[in-house]
Amino acid sequence: MGLLLAGAGTLSATPVKTGTAIHQEEDFNAPPGKIFEILLDAKQFSAFTKDTAEVNANPGASFRLFGGRIEGRNVELVTNQRIVQAWRPASWPAGVYSIVRFELTIHGSGTRIIFDHTGFPAENWDHLNSGWMRNYWEPLRTYLAP
Repeated sequence: MGLLLAGAGTLSATPVKTGTAIHQEEDFNAPPGKIFEILLDAKQFSAFTKDTAEVNANPGASFRLFGGRIEGRNVELVTNQRIVQAWRPASWPAGVYSIVRFELTIHGSGTRIIFDHTGFPAENWDHLNSGWMRNYWEPLRTYLAP
């Protein structure tokens, strides 16, 4: 099941294709506030991904990442704790979104991101599952390295 983003930030459930889910947990050597800021600040997002980004930390705000290949809208933001986004590759049909959720928790001296991605077509699972590691977690770890 995917989501159709309708109107001014209203979400309604709309079946897309048989979907599935991705759950990942990743640890980083930075406090939750720093991770939250990096994921929602265009300059820092661009710096860690080495690609263009239009994003900000406002609920309901739209974003375009990776040179416009990914787009969406911030659904829920809980400062330094949670980011929920309606998220889609630009190649998907117009108005079709999946949901990504970044839950930021203190883990030792750093942060554990408990990540869930739901509502995408099953045939995209392999690509998306490896893509989060390749495009988010590995570059973020490098960016945060001393």
